[in-house]
Amino acid sequence: MSFRDEVEDGRGDLRKPFLHTGSWYRMGSRQSSIMGSSQVIRDSSISVLACVLIVALGPIQFGFTSGYSSPTQSALSKDLDLTVSQFSLFGSLSNVGAMVGAIASGQIAEYIGRKGSLMIAAIPNIIGWLAISFARDFSFLYMGRLLEGFGVGIISYTVPVYIAEIAPQNLRGGLGSANQLSVTIGIMLAYLLGLFCSWRVLAVLGILPCLILIPGLFFIPESPRWLAKMGMMDDFEASLQVLRGFDTDITLEVNEIKRSVASTSRRTTIRFADLKVRRYWLPLMIGIGLLVLQQLAGTNGVIFYSTTIFESAGISSSNAATVGVGAIQVFATAVSTWLVDRTGRRILLIVSSFGMALSLLVVAIAFFLKGFVAEDSSLYGIFGILSVVGVVCMIVSFSLGMGPIPWLIMSEILPPKIKGLAGSVATLANWFSSWLITMTAPLLLAWSSGGTFSLYTVVCIFTVAFVAIWVPETKGKTLEEIQHSFR
Repeated sequence: MSFRDEVEDGRGDLRKPFLHTGSWYRMGSRQSSIMGSSQVIRDSSISVLACVLIVALGPIQFGFTSGYSSPTQSALSKDLDLTVSQFSLFGSLSNVGAMVGAIASGQIAEYIGRKGSLMIAAIPNIIGWLAISFARDFSFLYMGRLLEGFGVGIISYTVPVYIAEIAPQNLRGGLGSANQLSVTIGIMLAYLLGLFCSWRVLAVLGILPCLILIPGLFFIPESPRWLAKMGMMDDFEASLQVLRGFDTDITLEVNEIKRSVASTSRRTTIRFADLKVRRYWLPLMIGIGLLVLQQLAGTNGVIFYSTTIFESAGISSSNAATVGVGAIQVFATAVSTWLVDRTGRRILLIVSSFGMALSLLVVAIAFFLKGFVAEDSSLYGIFGILSVVGVVCMIVSFSLGMGPIPWLIMSEILPPKIKGLAGSVATLANWFSSWLITMTAPLLLAWSSGGTFSLYTVVCIFTVAFVAIWVPETKGKTLEEIQHSFR
């Protein structure tokens, strides 16, 4: 009996996808010659790439939210008469909202599907930006920032999971890394547009990614693995066929996914007790560990307060330097996207963490030595330049591995049965760590710039050991093969 028959008989308790497009794709597969429409999606990489380009609007929104506070601090504080503490609270509230969104993200994505989850995430983002753009006091600012953070928390989990579940194994690394590439593009756009636009106009521009994302979701298929898990086998096969191309034989992949979901409970409500199963401990520890270490290395503290760091290093045009760092980050993340399916995940993580450790050590030494020389000496200027070079090298190293790959590995290794709850826990841990670093970075930098970067160096050295000992290589493996390796 089919899934729909079960529903009609009152015996099916599973949910239909929030955005249902299965019938449209089945019709397309039968009538692929009409107007030549299927020619565009006969090549699997083109079809999957189109899906990734649409959902990547979510991470662009993520990055734009993260980067918004940097170029708007002075003008926004002046117009609304905000104190430093009030603006600091405004900046950090996106992390608080993201933690709430992270808690809900996994269950929402399991309950109504990946596309429905992104639709839910887009709405509070739009409302949040409108609240900020029309704000007359700090209350609307805070409400808008919390709503943005909530949407971003859902996006940060759902997008990498969706990409991992639709991508063929030979492209999954590069396409998965496009998630972080989009985040860096969003940050750079916020920095760049912030040079020319007022903070209200910049907030209005922040609406655009989600305004384009919402209609775009109606033209891409739901995750075939989620459809299979929910028992919607007709829609599952139709979705997989359009992703791989109508001329592609998907029999082997269909059978592999069916075998994988056969032993997985279809229920969408997962309990914390499910996380206590011994065979889930290792993938859960790796997923949470990488996402926490990604933040504890201090990268967000460096990015968010790069203007202050450049000023303390003696760089006069600090805002332009910040935009330059954003552009460098985009370029380095693009290189990682190209490398990840060629070199593998582990080697990039190790090289990235080691490069970050060396770069941060250089910055720490430069700031320490600046305290022993006169400000008008040539050595003081040299140490300032050295610290800026170290910061730039750290950003490059981070973008090559520790930026994109932890999200990719999380989406690959978490077992389907616990992916919703475990993904929420991992995403929550990441956002809590991000909030902790963002809040403490100004205090630590005020205490001792050299000491702060020394602490971050120690975290990076620990990360190298963590990756070398615990993180498996997932390059070239299907998601089902990865799950089998943990058994």
